[in-house]
Amino acid sequence: MKTAHDPASTAMSTSKPAPKPAPIPTPTSTSAAAPPPLRLLRFPDFRRFWMADTVSQAGTAVTVLALPLVAIGPLHASPLQTGLLVMCEYLGFLLVGLPAGAWVDRMRRRRVLIAGDLGRAALLATLPISACLDALTLTQLYAVGFGLSVCTVFFDVAHQSHLPHLVDEDRLVGANVALESSRTITAAAGPGAAGALVAAVTAPVALAVDAVSYLVSALFLTRIRRADPRPEERPPGARLRDEIAEGLRFVFRNRLLRALTLTAAISNLCGTVGTSMMLVLLAGDLGLSPLLCGLVFTAEAAGGFLGSLLTTRIADRLGKQRAMCASVLVSGVLWLAALPFFQADWRYAVACVLQGLGWTAFMTFKIESVALRQQMTPGPLLGRVTASVRFVVWGCMPLGALAGGVLGQYAGARTTLWTGACAELLAVLPLLLASRRRAA
Repeated sequence: MKTAHDPASTAMSTSKPAPKPAPIPTPTSTSAAAPPPLRLLRFPDFRRFWMADTVSQAGTAVTVLALPLVAIGPLHASPLQTGLLVMCEYLGFLLVGLPAGAWVDRMRRRRVLIAGDLGRAALLATLPISACLDALTLTQLYAVGFGLSVCTVFFDVAHQSHLPHLVDEDRLVGANVALESSRTITAAAGPGAAGALVAAVTAPVALAVDAVSYLVSALFLTRIRRADPRPEERPPGARLRDEIAEGLRFVFRNRLLRALTLTAAISNLCGTVGTSMMLVLLAGDLGLSPLLCGLVFTAEAAGGFLGSLLTTRIADRLGKQRAMCASVLVSGVLWLAALPFFQADWRYAVACVLQGLGWTAFMTFKIESVALRQQMTPGPLLGRVTASVRFVVWGCMPLGALAGGVLGQYAGARTTLWTGACAELLAVLPLLLASRRRAA
């Protein structure tokens, strides 16, 4: 599933005009200067930050598979009910995504990260407990999914906003590559391990692994030594609404940021239409085991890891905007090509390979777009800009999941996957239009 997220300015739009759109960087502006990602692990604070993220992502890879399987298996959820669960997992981005950015900009960001980890650990721990008491219900799954989404909103906004405080600007691309590489490695092993774990101890108990991973992540974050920056003081009478509006204005007045945001939003909306029904097709219609279901996520993660290693080379060769356009278009074609091969025989292996190659292609857009946003945004606006982008990009996902659930209920899981994959080809249009305007 895709997600796709200067001179200082004050926090209030009433005290200074909104920053002017930053110029589009040249193809060699960052990627050529980016240090090898592994060198960044020599810095203790970034290493702890990286380890916290890696441990957390490893547990999350278990939940990606285990949470829907709880609904499809023990609770016998229909396609619509499964779609509603996926919707709840992203609903927080739609409901609290915008104010979260302004709130994070008023807080110490590392404290927000730790609180997000502890909150997610507590929520997930309720599921194996309820399963042991034979009291697990779909309503509880929906509640936990929504709670996880709210915690993740705050965690992700603080995570992307805190990274520039740990590394210098010329190391941001390398830092994002290091984080994305470790995420894809853990995601590659996670679903396969999750499939074996679900088969051995059942899906609800497997979710306890993710709860523990969040606790370990919080422990690493507490060991970061660099001071957690104090938020800038707000002028008397500062209003949350004005701060939220300033973040939105900065994103949508900048031609490149606007195009990146809309591309990611279309990709997520259409992608979630299909992916909300992926496990319904695999575990429900095709009757594949949890281990085999996990292989498609493993292939995607392995492809994503390869793509993260190739990102800077591709961007250097093609230029940033051309590389990102090619990334979105090629990945969409590969995901579409994989769909006929999702069958309960040898063709499933071909589908997994094509899905993985799709993620290899998509990583250039994912990594470069986040790094560009971090470089082009003034520090005091980082939380609000990140939240504004997440509100648009991730806020589309519950809508896509709901549409996928309804379509899957009445047209079938495979038809839903075809619909989402075809529509996702449109995601490249905002980037292409931005490139044409620049040329004109």
